[in-house]
Amino acid sequence: MKSIVTIVAALALLGSAHAGEVFVTKDAKGQVVYTDRPESLPAEKLKVASKSTDTADVANRYDSEMKNRAAADAAAANGAKKSADAKQAREMTAVDKAKRCEESRQRYEHYMNAQRLYEPGESEGERRYLDDDEITAARDNAKKTMDEFCAGL
Repeated sequence: MKSIVTIVAALALLGSAHAGEVFVTKDAKGQVVYTDRPESLPAEKLKVASKSTDTADVANRYDSEMKNRAAADAAAANGAKKSADAKQAREMTAVDKAKRCEESRQRYEHYMNAQRLYEPGESEGERRYLDDDEITAARDNAKKTMDEFCAGL
């Protein structure tokens, strides 16, 4: 908004500027003063070139600047949305990890407390009971899985 006001003020000043004479002189304190009406005669006349402003060119530049700013704002909003999405994904991942840890811990406890373990058979209702070596391997695998899922928690 501030830039819009600045551009409008500059256009107003440029539109009302006249190609007049500019003098440079020094005041009583020795400071340089630029003026169109010198108070003292030993003033040096400066050559100042002025030209009229092309309002169509200014409007085009203004439009392109506004488009660039809108694109930058959209990119910033998109970046903020991606950042929020990434944060939410990390939080969901933490929740999923906790859930997987709890499930693997329950499975391990079940394997350790069960006297007999089985695998489902090919048809419904069919079971194949595991022998001692297979039970030990299943318990070791359940322990390994639990340690993997619960490592960072």
